[in-house]
Amino acid sequence: MKCMAVDDESLALDLVEDNISKVPFLQLVKRCRNAMEAVEYLENNPVDLLFLDIQMPGMTGLQFLESLTTKPMVIFVTAYQQYALDGFNLDVIDYVLKPINFERFLKASHKALDYHKSKQMLNKPAEAPKLEFIFIHADYSLMKIMLEDILYIEGLKDYIKIHLRTQKFPVVCRMTMKSIEEKLPSTEFIRVHKSFIVSLSKMESIRSQKIKIGENHIPISESYSEHFYQIIGYQKQ
Repeated sequence: MKCMAVDDESLALDLVEDNISKVPFLQLVKRCRNAMEAVEYLENNPVDLLFLDIQMPGMTGLQFLESLTTKPMVIFVTAYQQYALDGFNLDVIDYVLKPINFERFLKASHKALDYHKSKQMLNKPAEAPKLEFIFIHADYSLMKIMLEDILYIEGLKDYIKIHLRTQKFPVVCRMTMKSIEEKLPSTEFIRVHKSFIVSLSKMESIRSQKIKIGENHIPISESYSEHFYQIIGYQKQ
């Protein structure tokens, strides 16, 4: 995490910098001797975490924090424990008393890391639920096909045959290969020929440009060959 230290005492800044250097997930990008310098830096350089002194001339740490429209995470580094309540009213992560104890500094830093990770998780787009089945028109009705049951799909002009592990005869429906290919998750199925789509998990072996699935041998055409081998992670000699 990118962090900044703000303190009017050079020795205090040195100690904060030394402690930051011992924490693998912290990166000090700026140290400031006063709040105004910090304000100017933050205008164009956002940081994740701020180690902030409270008692500073001109603008105090509390005033500085209240002035920010976009607030990074803050850990107060102060000699005055009575300011802790004010800090928590401003939603600071933690406070560390001077003189700095590294174990206490590390504990506060881990609290900031945990909060940072939880924010990232909340902002992360929700993953779409895994597709487990599709519906197709067959025998004058909508038929539910479980993806895990599909061995391979064979195209016959405007019809397709869906070969399933759960039944002897394939399901036949009026549908193009392009249409069924768009319905299937690309992480589980791949087109290997203009007339064949196979389930990646059902492939048993490949020999002489043919994929063995059960007793069936599915041809791999030249136009689909390069993409197919790339997907399965094999480099043809």
